Amino acid sequence: MDAEILMQYTDQAVTLVMGYVPKLVLAIITLIIGLWVIGRAVKMTRQHITKRGVDETLAPFLSSLLSWTLKGVLFISVASMVGVQTTSFVAVLGAAGLAIGLALQGSLSNFAGGVLILIFRPFNVGHVIEAQGHIGVVKEIQIFNTVLTNGANRRIVIPNGPLSNGSIVNYTVEGTLRVDLVIGVAYEADIDEAKRVLREVLENNPKVLSDPAPTIEVLELADSSVNLAVRPWCTSADYWDVYFATLTDSKKALDKAGISIPFPQRDVHIHNVA
Repeated sequence: MDAEILMQYTDQAVTLVMGYVPKLVLAIITLIIGLWVIGRAVKMTRQHITKRGVDETLAPFLSSLLSWTLKGVLFISVASMVGVQTTSFVAVLGAAGLAIGLALQGSLSNFAGGVLILIFRPFNVGHVIEAQGHIGVVKEIQIFNTVLTNGANRRIVIPNGPLSNGSIVNYTVEGTLRVDLVIGVAYEADIDEAKRVLREVLENNPKVLSDPAPTIEVLELADSSVNLAVRPWCTSADYWDVYFATLTDSKKALDKAGISIPFPQRDVHIHNVA
């Protein structure tokens, strides 16, 4: 009797395996081929979008959205091939939607943030921005994240949710920037002469704009120096060139004019007490 029951279970197992193994193998093959096809389709779509002259900001977002949508459809199709009832599968997904939504609040917030960024356009690909404590060039706006590259060529990934809800400083959109520098001169120096020397430095730099005109004014009477606010204007692309050149050329010009740049120092008086 036991042998008959064992044979019955064995036959059922063989039947089950013979029925599901081909489906499982076919599903795995479909999954592998489908992922490859999706990758190729997304790549071709992105190339087509780029050739059509679509905004660089929009292309990565649409490609990422297309990829996630096609993968979702593929996974549901593979599940139906294995034998999972798609109607019940969709029903289970719908029932679990609230729980998944609560668990993925951050991801949903990032997706909504990406949509808001594309709608209101606080920045585009190629702009230099400061946000969430980072400064860099915008490389991609993806479905969940925005990718920056900073001056040290480090890749910075910022979630779109906090990015869209936080402060964003765009250094590119206006086209020009003011370079804020503070240069100190000695108290015994002629202020008007120091201003003239610094103004010549700015006028001799072809990257400094004449309109708006640069500003050179006394900013502060500090402990050991008279600090001058030197504020030239330049294009966004020339910011760091103007910044470093102004500091270097100002030091050379002031030295040549005999105007010293003081450094903090103290006078120590020693009294001998009998």
